Amino acid sequence: MNPPDTHFKGWAKPGPLPPGALGSGPELESGESLDAIAGHFRLFQLSQGHRFSTDDVLAAWYGTSHSPRAATVLDLGSGIGTVGMLAAWRMPGARFVTVEAQAESVRLARKSAAWNGLGDRYEIRLGDLRDPAVLGPDERFDLILGSPPYFPPGTGPEGDHPQKIACRFEVRGGIEDYCATAARHLAVGGIFACVFPVDPPAQHQRVKAAVAAQGLAIVRWRPVVLREGNAPLLGLFALWRAADLPGWFRGHTWAEPPLTIRTATGTVHPEYSAVKLSFGFPP
Repeated sequence: MNPPDTHFKGWAKPGPLPPGALGSGPELESGESLDAIAGHFRLFQLSQGHRFSTDDVLAAWYGTSHSPRAATVLDLGSGIGTVGMLAAWRMPGARFVTVEAQAESVRLARKSAAWNGLGDRYEIRLGDLRDPAVLGPDERFDLILGSPPYFPPGTGPEGDHPQKIACRFEVRGGIEDYCATAARHLAVGGIFACVFPVDPPAQHQRVKAAVAAQGLAIVRWRPVVLREGNAPLLGLFALWRAADLPGWFRGHTWAEPPLTIRTATGTVHPEYSAVKLSFGFPP
């Protein structure tokens, strides 16, 4: 076998060489693709099913940026594994548990974990995040990640593949359920980082209400502009348990400047290029 490429169009790929890059990982099957996500890490995806998105990259980046020393990480509604594996690439010493209800997505995630050499530090559980039996009552995590579906069923075109529907629509709960599960399993001083729409404003209010209902607090958040000149569509949120914060800080939120994904001409914005480079992904 030829040695794996360490450069892509003049850009150096950072990070370890996983087993798959060295020729000993799982093989592609019909209807799948194997795509780069971080450095030499790759992800198995269905060619016609759910594909990883900017939202996943942002959730992983925001969480790992604000909890760089986390030793234990939980990824809720983990899908094909994008958020968790991006975080695992960035946090090589952390142990991960992921929870996903779709068996097909779990199958793909397990293939990717093996290809990327994540081994015993990356546990993928098949189950509904709303089911208390999926996580033990005493399991606690320093960092919890989530990229929930955004829309109630019946509020828009659902797509042509079951895997896509559950990733876009709240078939098994929404931001409220993610906050409830995260609140039960945060370690002392832990962070729950998630991405969710802030436009229309009612979606932003859902986040605030879900956070307050579970005794959490939005310590910082960042609006995301998909194209320069447009209003923010998404928000990145870093949540703490309110009881873990200093009394004087409770009720305060730091609003960061917007992050822009693309310029007005459609090219990748320089700051988002920097975000991608922090994951070992070409800008």
